[in-house]
Amino acid sequence: MKAKQLYSAIIGVFAVCTAAQAGSLDALIKAAQKEGQLTTIALPHDWCGYGELLAQFSAKYGIRVNELNPDAGSGDEIEAIKANKGNRGPQAPDVIDVGLSFGPQAKAAGLLQPYKVSNWNTIPKEAKDKDGYWYGDYYGVLAFEVNTDLIKKVPADWSDLTQAEYRNAVSLAGDPRVANQAISGVYAAGLAQSKGDASRAAAAGLKYFASLNSAGNFVPVIGKAASLAQGTTPIIVRWDYNALADRDTLKGNPNVAVVVPKTGVIAGVYVQGISAFAPHPNAAKLWMEFLYSNQGQLGWLKGYCHPIRFNDLAAKKQIPQDLLSRLPAASAYKKAVFPSLEQQESYKAAITHQWDSVVGSNVK
Repeated sequence: MKAKQLYSAIIGVFAVCTAAQAGSLDALIKAAQKEGQLTTIALPHDWCGYGELLAQFSAKYGIRVNELNPDAGSGDEIEAIKANKGNRGPQAPDVIDVGLSFGPQAKAAGLLQPYKVSNWNTIPKEAKDKDGYWYGDYYGVLAFEVNTDLIKKVPADWSDLTQAEYRNAVSLAGDPRVANQAISGVYAAGLAQSKGDASRAAAAGLKYFASLNSAGNFVPVIGKAASLAQGTTPIIVRWDYNALADRDTLKGNPNVAVVVPKTGVIAGVYVQGISAFAPHPNAAKLWMEFLYSNQGQLGWLKGYCHPIRFNDLAAKKQIPQDLLSRLPAASAYKKAVFPSLEQQESYKAAITHQWDSVVGSNVK
């Protein structure tokens, strides 16, 4: 075949594939609109820009979003699917957004159904299940969110939090028995205490929080923007994107500092998945298409999260400079550690099962 003919054939195949993809998306949109609703769970509006993303999705496709328990943790999301296997009503979640280790767990339990978005190939292979049961969406690092109206000496590292001046000040942004963010916080502290030894980090983290608790520095209250402002939890260990979003929302009342610790810098990847029992499976798939589109990925970046397609978008010069300039300095992330899936599963099991016996603090 001559070069010109070969080029024409390739272009023809590309056009057919593109048309097929467009047709499939059109069909998915119609099917989702017929269902008329998407049920989400554990998506606070100030988490990773979700408030705007949910509104954009609903407005773009005319689909009502039913939001369940915005403050739930990853474990709660898994339990919500289990509890509603035979329920087609409004309490059954269609989709989940959970910590990385919870994805394989949900797949193994038969709680997820596979779906590969049209941008599937731009998601790094190490951040997705090869069969499409779960896939990475965004990541951040654990930081200290500090109310500087109350805390005059801002802590720079985990060791600082043990000092007497931080009595009744330090909290986690979740229950470490069920919430991925809190579990990761315990592990990050332990990694700092064990000087980077991942095999000892979970035990060291539990011991660290037991010490904080016995010293009276740990506050057994789930840290949020409201408790930070009220002074109940003036220091919160939470994902950098949540802390930065709070800083914007609070607008100086109180003043907020966001500090990436010098040691024990943990990066956490979250993943998406569709319930195997989703009452609105087409709306769920359309939601995934939206989240992994450029619009959805940039929406997460606007909420201070690093979207999973960040490198792909950057290479294609699809990231507006004003979004890049709002992110913390790249140097703050140089020491970030990305625990493997196996490591996450190991420390999650250790921390969730031993928190009560080692730390003995009922976080709520």
